[in-house]
Parts: sequence; structure tokens; C-alpha cells
Amino acid sequence: MRVLFLNPVGILGGAERALLDLMACLRQLDAGLSLHLLAGSEGPLLDAARAVGVDTRLLPLPAGLSGLGDSALRGQGPGEAWRFARSLLPAPALLAGYGRALRHEVARLRPDLLHSNGIKTHLLSPVTAGLPLKRVWHIHDFLSERPLVRRTLGTLAPLTSAAIANSRAVGEDTRSVLGRVPVHVVYNGVDTERFAPGAPADLDALAGLPPAPEGTLRVGLVATYARWKGHDVFLEAAALLSRQAPTLAVRFYLVGAPLYRTPGSQFTEDELRRYIDHHQLTGRVGLVPFQANPAAVYRALDVFVHASTRREPFGLTIAEALACGTPAVVSRASGAAEALTDGVDARLIEPGVARLLATALRPLLSEATERARLGEAGRKSAVACFSRERYAREVLAVYQALLST
Repeated sequence: MRVLFLNPVGILGGAERALLDLMACLRQLDAGLSLHLLAGSEGPLLDAARAVGVDTRLLPLPAGLSGLGDSALRGQGPGEAWRFARSLLPAPALLAGYGRALRHEVARLRPDLLHSNGIKTHLLSPVTAGLPLKRVWHIHDFLSERPLVRRTLGTLAPLTSAAIANSRAVGEDTRSVLGRVPVHVVYNGVDTERFAPGAPADLDALAGLPPAPEGTLRVGLVATYARWKGHDVFLEAAALLSRQAPTLAVRFYLVGAPLYRTPGSQFTEDELRRYIDHHQLTGRVGLVPFQANPAAVYRALDVFVHASTRREPFGLTIAEALACGTPAVVSRASGAAEALTDGVDARLIEPGVARLLATALRPLLSEATERARLGEAGRKSAVACFSRERYAREVLAVYQALLST
């Protein structure tokens, strides 16, 4: 079986880390698989894929295409939609040129199955029309919330053989957009041997802060700087907690960076520093740059926070943190939370409410035994529900079913 993966970017966001784990485990499950990757930009994904034995090539997306995205239109009015539509004027010519190059590469590689891992590569499906292959769209987002994507992918749905959704909620949403396309729900997976209890990172050094006094507790949010990831909610909760329990020795950390190119969709570092100053948290909050290998970061945290302000398709950082044995406070609107039970293996809260986040954090920071219990239970749930071996087996079963028809 020859499988060609298409990914719009070469950075290591959540969808890309899940893709890497998938490719690595597919190699272990079936040594006869021939795996290939085309990425739309440079980045660590390419080297990491090569390291697990995947034939990897760069096919750069033009800058005019890589920066396009309608995610910022959620909840916006007609004026913003009109400005975005004007930005699309050069897109058809850019798509035509890129499409020809992509079709040439696909025809040359002659895959049995094309696995598209991002919306931009789903939208390029027409360029492979007529080639003898099966097409799978891996859906990592709520398509119905993307006004232009929803319409376009709904029109292109007959070109795909099946879709894989990374949670039940995404699966239901995908069916509403793609109609008769078979949708398979497969939770993302993580390497539960690499993401496991072990040596912690020095978060203070990474953030450029002086060493914290002995006994200081550490609470962190690990995410790209996308606005909906809840950095502002996290900082507001930190300020509330600092006022409610002024003697509690705790530091807060934001770990990540503005990884994506879509304009206006992300906080800048300057914005976050202004939030920190506004909430009088200077010296109590550290900004840690993006960490390509974040396991040691999770291990350094006494509590991991997932603070997304809207429903999250999955939330790979949740699975990673739980696998490391770190107690977690998680938005119940995340896909990963579908497999968790409030108070058993995580604390689940409603998204986007700083007061609820502060309320959930306070008893955890006060009770070491409860942190230990929750961390141990979270680790067991991660191994049972989110292992990358389970993930790869389920995806391979989808491939095999498609190619047998």
C-alpha cells in the first residue's frame, strides 16, 4: 500500500504532531507500507517525518495561499467578510499554478491512497480528479463554523472517499457538511512512552525569570497563540486567584508561539505582555517559547490548564499532559474531554469563564494528595484512550476497508 500524506505547513502544531505519531506507528504496524509526505512549507515536520522513515518532499504553497484562511470570520459581520473576499482575488491564479505542480507530484508518486491532513489540502482535491486513488480527508476542525470552507468542501465532497474526524463532536459536524461521505471517528494519539512521568524542564530559565522560591507551584497553558486558546482567560483567572489567595506561592506560564500565518487570528507576544501588566502579574507569569519536545514542560507543571474559549476539535495538549501524569483542568467543550470524567481523571469546566477556572484551580493547588490522585488517574485514561498505537490501528483499518472496495 502506497500512502501519500498532504499537509499545508511544515510547522509542528497539534495536527502535525498527531500526523507524525500516525506515520511512525503505521511503519511499525505494517512494514510493507510505503509512506510519502508533501508539505506546503519548510519546518520541523519534514525532518521529523524523514527520521521515522517517510519519503518527504517540500512543495511550497505560494505566500498568497498559505496566509489565507476564513477562521477569523467566525462571528464577524458583512464588512469583515467583504474585506476577506477581496483578499481572495489573486487566489484562482495561484491555485492553478500550484495545482498543476501538485497533480504532477501525485501522478509521479502513484499512491493508492491520498491522506489530506489540512483544510487547504482538502480544497486542492480537484487537481487529483481522474487519478486512480482513494482520498481521505482528516478533519481537525468544525467545518460548519468556517463559512467559506463549509460551502466549498460541501461542494467538493463527492471527490473524497471517506473522512476521519478526531472526535465525536467533529464527526457529527463533518457529517452535516459532507453529506453522504463516510465519516470515521478516530481520537488522536500520543506516544505514551515519551509523554510519561520523568525529568521536568526548568520553566523559569526558559521564561527568563529568576528561580522561584522553593515550594512554588506551577500552573501552565501550552498552546499556540491562537486567540481562541484562552490566554486572556488564563491570565484573568491567574489574577483572580492571586487576589483570592495572596499567600499562595504559585507561578503561571504561557508556553507557545504564534505559529500560523493567518492574519489577525493570533495574539502577539506584546499583547500578552500587556495583559500581564494590566492584571498586575509581572514577575508571576512567564512566557516560555514554543517547545518542539514539550513532555518535560508538562512534567514541570503542578497543574496543566486547557482554557479554550470555544469548542475544541480535540486538544492534543490535553492527551499529552495527562500521559505525563500532570493533573489537568480542561474545558469540557474539547474533543478529548469526551473520554474523560469530571473529578475522576480531570477537572472539567465550562469554556471561557475565568471565574470557573480560578475556582477549579484553587483546591488543586491547596491539596497535594488530590493533585497526585488526579495525575495518576489521568495517566491511566491517556494510555487507555489516547495511545498512538490505538490511533494508527484504527486509521489503518479505514485505509484497508477503502482499498478493499
